[in-house]
Amino acid sequence: MILKQTLLFIASILTLGACVTKHKPEIRSICYRDDIGNYIVKWETDPNIHGVIKLFVSNSPDEFDLSRPVGYANNADGIMKYITRDNITRKYFLLSFNDKYYHKVGARAINMDQIQNMRDIGGYKTTDAQKSTDWGKVYRSGKLYPLSNKDSIRLNSLGIRTIINLCNEDDKIPEQSFCSCQTYTFPINIRNKEVIIEKLLSGRIRKGDGLLYMQDTYLDFISEHNNQFAEALKLFLDEDNYPILINSEMGKDRVGFLTAMLLSALNIPEETIKKDYLETNEYIDISQVADYAHGLNSDAQETVTLLLSANEALIDLIYAQIKKQYGSVDAYLADGLQLTAKERDTLKDILLREPLYQ
Repeated sequence: MILKQTLLFIASILTLGACVTKHKPEIRSICYRDDIGNYIVKWETDPNIHGVIKLFVSNSPDEFDLSRPVGYANNADGIMKYITRDNITRKYFLLSFNDKYYHKVGARAINMDQIQNMRDIGGYKTTDAQKSTDWGKVYRSGKLYPLSNKDSIRLNSLGIRTIINLCNEDDKIPEQSFCSCQTYTFPINIRNKEVIIEKLLSGRIRKGDGLLYMQDTYLDFISEHNNQFAEALKLFLDEDNYPILINSEMGKDRVGFLTAMLLSALNIPEETIKKDYLETNEYIDISQVADYAHGLNSDAQETVTLLLSANEALIDLIYAQIKKQYGSVDAYLADGLQLTAKERDTLKDILLREPLYQ
């Protein structure tokens, strides 16, 4: 029998003696799909937990049938594989350590045919490591068109209710056939985009032009677009809007900035936020623009690569500018993005979950 909200039930059970240790273990995990589509789940615990690990699988992060494990391992193994031919429906996993400690994990990337950089921001621990972002609530991606038939089915299976579109004002999302969701457009127009493209095509680009262009783009997020980002953040305050998908052309810069501010509001460490930003480089397929770059001079090709990559210097620039102008990221959230302390608490209530222990 499927035990709906089983995890919340487990978390609410507190017993004495042998059922609760004074120092609860830290459980770290990662999940990804291999080259043929099977799921690989890896974990480690501190301190080491001796005993049997059970693996449970579900199409929903909130429903697991605890009577039907799909795999067993010793904790020392540190790895399990879940074999599947299902390349459409996303899977979530629950690890049970001696039926005493429970840990939920999903594959961060969602495999798509046409959509670039599609991933979940679940599983990120807060600064105090007491809570983590919930799975299946917030997704980030590149533009949502064109869609393959399978992509439409995959997106529909995620149950997305709200799409936040950060593309240019003239880059509208077509009517969505994959969901009955509401789309909100907050256009973050990129200045001088046509100029940089013309320079690339005419061979008049110089080394460093691309980096300067991107630096100006990122600084504009703070100086020119606070209102749009602030309005977008308000949508995360309504629990009925979830799951939410944030998208822009490549899901890299505008989406990366809004995601960074959302995670900052949840007290996710800056190091973790930067790692999420840089993971774009793993999920953008630059080969899709290889024909466009072919024939360009070396400076232009280098610039194309830079424009399509997440650059640590850019996210560092954003944090440096925020701290210079506002004093801290917290002050920027409050003054620049008009996010109150009460609203931050609401975000935490919706998006953060405590570790699952019996």
